[in-house]
Amino acid sequence: MSDFYPLEITDIKQETRDAVVLTLKPQASDAARFKYKQGQYLTFKKMFKGESLRRSYSICSSLSDNQLKVAIKKVDGGWFSSWANEELYIGDKIDSMPPMGNFNTPLVRDTHKNYLLFAIGSGITPILSLAKTILEEEPLSQIILTYVNRSYNSIMFREDLSDLKDRFMSRFSVLHILKHDSGDIDLLTGRIDADKCDQLFTRWMSPKHADTAFICGPKEVMLMISERLQAHGMEKSNIKFELFASTPPKKAKAKAVIDKSKNDVVVTLIKDGQTRRLEMSRHSGETVLEAALAENIDLPYSCQAGVCSTCMCKVKSGEVEMQSNYALEDYEVERGTVLSCQSIPLTDELTLSFDEMTHAAEN
Repeated sequence: MSDFYPLEITDIKQETRDAVVLTLKPQASDAARFKYKQGQYLTFKKMFKGESLRRSYSICSSLSDNQLKVAIKKVDGGWFSSWANEELYIGDKIDSMPPMGNFNTPLVRDTHKNYLLFAIGSGITPILSLAKTILEEEPLSQIILTYVNRSYNSIMFREDLSDLKDRFMSRFSVLHILKHDSGDIDLLTGRIDADKCDQLFTRWMSPKHADTAFICGPKEVMLMISERLQAHGMEKSNIKFELFASTPPKKAKAKAVIDKSKNDVVVTLIKDGQTRRLEMSRHSGETVLEAALAENIDLPYSCQAGVCSTCMCKVKSGEVEMQSNYALEDYEVERGTVLSCQSIPLTDELTLSFDEMTHAAEN
């Protein structure tokens, strides 16, 4: 029910000491499935020690590149990222779901907009895709990118950003904030915090005159930047997030042992025109996705932490409560879109449809 397709690795570039950029090519018959929007991501699948492991990585290429590229930064203890950095070779194949995600906004060629982009570390990956595409597709728009890193050597895509500055000198500005490398400007040295944001939004950019802000990085930093943007006049609805995490957030309590004799919810799942039903309890803390996987029902998912939107679906009847949500916009939730990996049933009957999700096609 969750469809994966083989992608061939046609090029591998060592971007930094601990990050690679993979160029990927779908089979000719799957080319249409892998048309992407700026800021979207791919979900990969790989078997490790008998376990199916899924990870999502953002696309870093622009629409005009006509090449599907993702950057994968090695994470300490990360099986998938270590494998991608150390064991992949040109010609290898990797299984992937089609592009997903709504970390973007519609582009209009003859419009003049002001964008504020914020990237922390490897959060530059979708931000680079956004920046390149906006500059190419909206020739009247302007961008200010604030990019936070530990040191100069940890900056990903230095050459790409330099090329963009040269090509779009009057429309694209980059502010590098480095934690450890001291610079001539104190404001651009050290950790980014609320005080630093206030100074940036007073001296370097005007949030109240910007149309959209995109932020990609750790949750705490993103929320802080968002709060300061709003304090300086930007509407919350104009701020978009893409959360990344080295490891999925841990749940507050251990997973309960499920007593199937106490199931009191009937869940109907609609995917690819097929209907499956399962029974589960709404008192055990088990999510819909966990219950489905326990019954060997194959549904789309990746992080299982409410971070990506791979498992999103629409509530057709009944109600759920989401434990966490870092992936969906408020308006999407209001329309009935939920994350199955975070959804606990609140009603005796629940119907969820995965067939009405057109995230990748419409954004």
